[in-house]
Amino acid sequence: QVQLVESGGGSVPTGGSLRLSCVGSTRTPGNKGIDSLGWFRQAPGKEQESVGIFKRAENAAHYADSVLGPFTVTLNNAKNTLYLQIDNLVPEDTAVYLCFGDQYTIRDWGQGTQVTVSS
Repeated sequence: QVQLVESGGGSVPTGGSLRLSCVGSTRTPGNKGIDSLGWFRQAPGKEQESVGIFKRAENAAHYADSVLGPFTVTLNNAKNTLYLQIDNLVPEDTAVYLCFGDQYTIRDWGQGTQVTVSS
């Protein structure tokens, strides 16, 4: 099981930036077995939307086509922390941003962090 704790959300005006953090941990030494970490978001009244995923074996991030551009996913292995940098925020980015971790075939989720963008 992967434990995930997000932080960094908040209220910002249009055009602002935020960096969300997600600290992941397991009971496995060195957090071995966490294959991927990533982000989804869920806006009010809308379905959950994929933002991006960081695959540790590739040491690379992959993004959903719908969110290309102002989103950057990075992983600090030493800190076991996944980041989501969001620039040039617009009101449509208002959502709960959820971190997930994949260990073998199981996906665990964090509680989410709220991002609110005012016009």
